[in-house]
Amino acid sequence: MKLRFAQFSTTILFALVMGVFWGTWFSLSRSIETFRAQTFLDIGQTAIRNLAVPMAILMPVALLSSLVMTALSWKRSTGFALSLAGLVLMISALVITLAIEVPIDNQIKVWTVTTLPSDWQALRDRWEFYHGLRTFVSIAALALVTASSLRTRQEV
Repeated sequence: MKLRFAQFSTTILFALVMGVFWGTWFSLSRSIETFRAQTFLDIGQTAIRNLAVPMAILMPVALLSSLVMTALSWKRSTGFALSLAGLVLMISALVITLAIEVPIDNQIKVWTVTTLPSDWQALRDRWEFYHGLRTFVSIAALALVTASSLRTRQEV
């Protein structure tokens, strides 16, 4: 029962995290290079304000749930391996977020059209590349924890 709850909560939480990344990538990032500076700032600063606090809560809770799921499935070799791989990938998404995305976000937060640095497009492109990477890493993480849940049921 504990394992099933951990599997359910981890799947839902990973889906929410991945959904935030996917939604941004799918709706904005694929055309972000066409935005004028003011549009880029308006959208970017709004997204940063709307997502920073919720994601600072959601991501650690998702990782904690995944850690519990992984610990509870350790006796089920395939389920454990899939769960652990999903956890590692979501930790990788967090590392990308904290090491690359957040420092760029912190710069974007305070920019205005008149204070944009001359290399703002290069920073935007760097952010976009790593956002895409983080998005697809989180999709793989969700797929792995889902597969772990399905596999663990077969191993019981």
